[in-house]
Amino acid sequence: MPAPKNTFKAALRENRFQLGLWVALASPYAAEIVSGSGYDWLLIDGEHGPNDIPLLSAQIQAVARSGSHPMVRLPIGETWLIKQTLDTGAQTLLIPMVESVEQAQALVRAVRYPPHGVRGVGAALGRASQFSRIGDYLETANDEICLIVQIESRAGLAELDDIAALDGVDGLFIGPSDLAADMGYLGQPGHPEVTAAINGAFDRIGKAGKARGIMTLSLDQAHMYRQMGADFMAIGTDVTLLVSATTRLREDFLSGGKSDAKPVAGY
Repeated sequence: MPAPKNTFKAALRENRFQLGLWVALASPYAAEIVSGSGYDWLLIDGEHGPNDIPLLSAQIQAVARSGSHPMVRLPIGETWLIKQTLDTGAQTLLIPMVESVEQAQALVRAVRYPPHGVRGVGAALGRASQFSRIGDYLETANDEICLIVQIESRAGLAELDDIAALDGVDGLFIGPSDLAADMGYLGQPGHPEVTAAINGAFDRIGKAGKARGIMTLSLDQAHMYRQMGADFMAIGTDVTLLVSATTRLREDFLSGGKSDAKPVAGY
């Protein structure tokens, strides 16, 4: 039996747009709730969410029971952290702040078994191989791992063409907020110069034959990025949705507004 099929990677190869959402509450229960919402993929955030390996593992398990594909963003692209995360069952990784082809090459090697990489041969102890029940996991795992590198600085943009040309990099994800800050427009991811830089990056990534990813909290920007050619995109976060919904509910009540929500049994 081979390694489990990576449905997200397969969709990118077939040029099927994939819609996602950020999951940053660091709660398996919350991740499971969100996973029933119909998004193609969910980003479990280990960079800005208060997560560790056990919490990431629990959220992967919670999401995996749904139709949404769990992607994990690590805080940094360290080989030992990648090794542990892959062994917990993650198949798609997003690595932030990639700024050089050498850094990207190291990441490609970190997600692959020898002789093509340096991933430690210990998956028999983890969920990735169904605890050694997948007999040919080692021989088939490399093909189902999806590596997405995050470009979010001027240095990353300068190296983008060489990074995109690497075998083993499946997609490049533009980080608008950090890119805007690096360009001198802190807090202005929608600034025209930032938008132009993103558009140019998408064009270069597309010419290299790699998937183009991005996230935004603005639906207007989301539609614009989609028109630019985004192949996978997140359009919100569980944190901001919780904040907006709870705040709006309180304000609606205090203003005398009516709700269309149906009563929940027992409440």
